[in-house]
Amino acid sequence: MFDQLLVAGIFTLLVCSLVFTRWRAAWVFVGAMLLAYFSGLVDTAEVLAKASNTGVITLMLLLLVSIGLEKLSWLTRVSGKLITPSYVGSLLRLGSATAFFSAFVNNTAVVATLAHTVRSNRHHPASRLLIPLSYAAILGGTMTLIGTSTNLIVSSFLEDATGQGLAFFDFFLVGASVTVLGMFAILLGSRLLPQVPTEALDINEYVIEAEVSADSELIGKTIIGNKLRDLEDLFLVEIVRGNYLISPVAPHEYIEAGDKLIFSGDIKQVTALDKFDGLSLFAVEEGLLQENMMEVIVMPNAAIEGRTVKESAFRAVFDAAVVGMRRGGKRLSGKLGNITIQAGDNMMLAVGPDFNERKNLDKNFVVIDEVIGEVKTTPFQNYFITATLLVVIALASLEVIPLIKGIAFLLVCMLASRVVKASELRRRFPFELWLIISSALTLSAALTNSGLVTLLADALHSNLAVLGPYAALAGIYLGTLVLTELMTNNAAAALSFPIAFGLAESYGLSHMPFVMAVAYGASASFLTPYGYTTNLMVQNLGGYEFRDYMRAGLPLSIVYSITVITMIPLVFPF
Repeated sequence: MFDQLLVAGIFTLLVCSLVFTRWRAAWVFVGAMLLAYFSGLVDTAEVLAKASNTGVITLMLLLLVSIGLEKLSWLTRVSGKLITPSYVGSLLRLGSATAFFSAFVNNTAVVATLAHTVRSNRHHPASRLLIPLSYAAILGGTMTLIGTSTNLIVSSFLEDATGQGLAFFDFFLVGASVTVLGMFAILLGSRLLPQVPTEALDINEYVIEAEVSADSELIGKTIIGNKLRDLEDLFLVEIVRGNYLISPVAPHEYIEAGDKLIFSGDIKQVTALDKFDGLSLFAVEEGLLQENMMEVIVMPNAAIEGRTVKESAFRAVFDAAVVGMRRGGKRLSGKLGNITIQAGDNMMLAVGPDFNERKNLDKNFVVIDEVIGEVKTTPFQNYFITATLLVVIALASLEVIPLIKGIAFLLVCMLASRVVKASELRRRFPFELWLIISSALTLSAALTNSGLVTLLADALHSNLAVLGPYAALAGIYLGTLVLTELMTNNAAAALSFPIAFGLAESYGLSHMPFVMAVAYGASASFLTPYGYTTNLMVQNLGGYEFRDYMRAGLPLSIVYSITVITMIPLVFPF
């Protein structure tokens, strides 16, 4: 009884920490795992076994392989042909291509690649296409084992519990159904999205800071006299002078030494400030700006979140300088260095030669526009890696070879053909995800060892006995869906799986429907910008507000849920 109460307390603390704090999920899971370990709920052998679980290793290899798949040029080649004068046609073409590629490539990379195409098109406002782009990527990821890390996590849990993980195309029938029907729901919901002109998204959002040096020729002259009103697509909105903020800026305001000039405008026109004597951009060294510009989005739970730009020490930590910044279509105020960074913020960085080698990039940013460091694959590399991938998928699907062996071979081929570098794999190794899964597997063992999972499953079974297994399936799905809106999808899947598996055993039914309910429930994040990385990526790019996700996502969430609950029992009978 004591062990059960202890495990219940650990899990309550775990859930509360994930929902109500800003602590990183990886360290929350590790902390809970250590509590279980030092309390004697699991032994050393179990902890080590979970950390080296075959399913976990397969997941790590697949995520490393996805780094190479992101570089293949197929998506770039077709991106320019997706948007036509017809809005419906463009939406269907864009959504179909996004869903297809997201089934095999990390959906974050797919959205990052196509977002540039969407923003640069002149047929339709980007705000009518970017949320549908994110939703299509989420739907596409549900069709295969490697489409999303959530599917891989569920497979790892299943392999740990039964010795047999999920096959590559186990998700396809249900995933293809929700993708097809979901596209019609996206088409319906997209009509509720705002029509923000593309020009309004590109201009008047970034805040750019420039400092007047002590020997500048601008000193002692007015704004008009210095022709600071004549800049194309850049507007002087504020002057920070010591502890004073001058806003709005009068045309006859005189410039003084040390003034911080705050511009708002098109970040692409920032080089126009170079022509003014003694005017230097915030934290940007001379010459760095001209060639090495990169646009990024701050990730949820990034190490820099909650800090000011100055406190983040960009130069030392990332070998980069912040040129401009924007947030949700709102104009930021004050000195650039004093702005507190939030998840979803867009930043334009001037990056140094060592930027791409920093190990902390993926924990903090999603790159949207990359000027340097972009590796373009050759035709041979494209065809060779694609053919190898197809062969691996075919052999693994036919159970000729284990998936882990095929993926390991594919990774070796990528290294041999120089599609990826060893240094790149080290930098992007998903260490925190490995910690989450290993810790979650250990906590699942603690649940089982204490008997709490059996107790919970039996309690759920007795309460749902009158309604039958369909109600239990729907309950698991909806519970996971709620969790994924409150925390990360990976954490939601990790928490829901033990209960779902135990519930299946209490009914004496096949575990597959309940396992799949967890996988699809954890991917059903359409109502907020924070539940899924791609939703957050497009928030600033499209100038969206929270309500836009509710409007467009609610029809999709309803269609998705009905389709999942209907299809799972048909494809995976009880």
